[in-house]
Amino acid sequence: MRKLLKVVLILLLIVAGFYLYARAEARFDPVVRTATIKLPRWPKGIKPVRAVLISDVHIGSHAMDEERLTRIVDQINALNPDIVLMAGDFIYGHDPHGAKKLGPGLVAPFKKLHPPLGVVAVLGNHDHWTGADDVTSALAQARITVLVNDVTARGPIAIGGVDDDYTHHADIAATMAKLRPFEGARIILTHSPDIAPRLPGDVHLLLAGHTHCGQGVLPFYGPVASVSHFGDHYRCGLVLDPGLAVIVTAGLGTSGPPLRFGAPPDLWLITIEG
Repeated sequence: MRKLLKVVLILLLIVAGFYLYARAEARFDPVVRTATIKLPRWPKGIKPVRAVLISDVHIGSHAMDEERLTRIVDQINALNPDIVLMAGDFIYGHDPHGAKKLGPGLVAPFKKLHPPLGVVAVLGNHDHWTGADDVTSALAQARITVLVNDVTARGPIAIGGVDDDYTHHADIAATMAKLRPFEGARIILTHSPDIAPRLPGDVHLLLAGHTHCGQGVLPFYGPVASVSHFGDHYRCGLVLDPGLAVIVTAGLGTSGPPLRFGAPPDLWLITIEG
């Protein structure tokens, strides 16, 4: 009996240690990952654009509060980006009124962003579940442009913002129809990377989030769950498909339990050039 109790105690300590570490990892400062992407249609004589990509803030859980978000904004500002791109899921949970309650917490931190080409965002599945209009309103107060199957031109790049595919709001055809008349290099910003195989051949860069890079990635097992229809292919990082670069950020917050393991928060500093 004494040996059994000792084994049980050791197992409980291992579980407790794992839980405490995963809870701490969920609040780590995001890892800054970098990439350089060359795009066609780059205007001659124009210098590269430094873009920061973030996603999956999920404000309202233990993993993301206003204080932590402010610290991350300071980290972004220290990188001196030309533009900040946000790939959706600003709100935590599924409460239909969640964005009305939690959205105001986004405003003060995001107001501190000041890239010269501005801040552009799309919505994610949790934003639609918790109140898309309230999310859009909060972001507008922070001077953030939200694209809903729409387009904006910023410097030498034309950004097509495709709405969330996971909740069936994506309209690639409508976005491309608006994007093609614009001059400059083309980028698609969206929440779920699963739209990648459906993009036309004249798009060469897709920026997304949604997957959390698995959020929990166990040794010898891999991710405990997948939210992509393509399994691990678009789970994380820079994916090079024929003619298309896809960058999937791990995001900043969490969905479900406020835990991360083997998939730390990250953001991307992307140099875009011709």
